[in-house]
Amino acid sequence: MDKWIKYNPNPKERRVGDCAIRACCKATNRTWNEVFDALVRIAYRQKDVLSANKVWGEYLSENGYVRYEPDYPMDVYKFCCNFPHGTYVLGLDGHVVTVVDGRFYDTWDSSGKSVIYFWERSQKWEQYSIKRAIGVESEWNISAGLQELETL
Repeated sequence: MDKWIKYNPNPKERRVGDCAIRACCKATNRTWNEVFDALVRIAYRQKDVLSANKVWGEYLSENGYVRYEPDYPMDVYKFCCNFPHGTYVLGLDGHVVTVVDGRFYDTWDSSGKSVIYFWERSQKWEQYSIKRAIGVESEWNISAGLQELETL
């Protein structure tokens, strides 16, 4: 079975070296412009570029993702086979891609690239997001939200 789904959320459908933005769009279910703006703020604060691992890593961390390293070498295709459920953002050599339920979303077939590390959405964050969706809290406050995560 093919694991690749062609995906390009760029509003002008351009292929411009924006893989970190594309991956974060899919992982957080936000638009290209929303993710771009958020990464610009982080990059400005860090005095780095949007595509820096540290920049998009901070964005993912702020959105409930936790970073891991694989226990053994694998490429994107094997990762998809080994992790058939959940949402992950894979750090590759010079590239970033998102996997959702065993399929990866990208502008090109990067299935043969090696996974260096990956980010997984925290279950506690998922529970918190569900509580927010049903209106448990009326106002978003990241500090209060993170404190609440600790109590779940």
